Amino acid sequence: MTNLATPSATAAANAASVAASTTATKSSSSGSGSAASLTQADFLQLLTAQLKYQSPTNPADPTQMASEFAAISTVEGINGLNTKLSDLTTSTGAAQMAQAASLVGKQVAVSGNNLTANSAGTAAGAFTLAGASTNTNVTILNSDGSIAGTVSLGALSPGQQNFSWNGGTAGTSYSYDVTATDSSGGNVSVTPYSVYTVEGVNLSSGTPTLNVAGSATTLPVSSVQTILGAAS
Repeated sequence: MTNLATPSATAAANAASVAASTTATKSSSSGSGSAASLTQADFLQLLTAQLKYQSPTNPADPTQMASEFAAISTVEGINGLNTKLSDLTTSTGAAQMAQAASLVGKQVAVSGNNLTANSAGTAAGAFTLAGASTNTNVTILNSDGSIAGTVSLGALSPGQQNFSWNGGTAGTSYSYDVTATDSSGGNVSVTPYSVYTVEGVNLSSGTPTLNVAGSATTLPVSSVQTILGAAS
């Protein structure tokens, strides 16, 4: 009777080694030696070699096979997640850039109480009133704390309010205080804002920021509390 030859354990090991070597070479040529760079096709090549050259008297362990198939799914899942995160980052960056660009030429309000006079000597400010006021006054201060001017706004409703002062010197920075009283003479809480005109978008950092008139420091888009509209 003629005996059928079966692959020896050495032959099986050599075949699997060749398949593994081929896969490793592909990984190396892609510029990464990590397992994360292996594709689903690479794993399938290794499994096929295992099945093809397994010993009939000692077949592959089903539990081990299941683990290897799970590894394939895990790697594919990680690769898919990385791709989605990369797409999301690109999309978010584009959205931030579009948002920043839409503010060019407009006045924006951020936390603070600074005023900067434009070329005509006019400075704009904004604040929020916690309640209705019957008398509201703005005091503009020089850098040394002396009074540069005042603005009387009278009775105002709750919420955001804007004001303009035209007694400044072009390019000069000031600060301001707002006092407001209600019908019973009590003080109304005031939240001041610094108003800046957006002149451009700065891309020197990872996130777009705003170049504004009167400030050498750029503003994060996230710091904008409200948009007042086009600069006058």
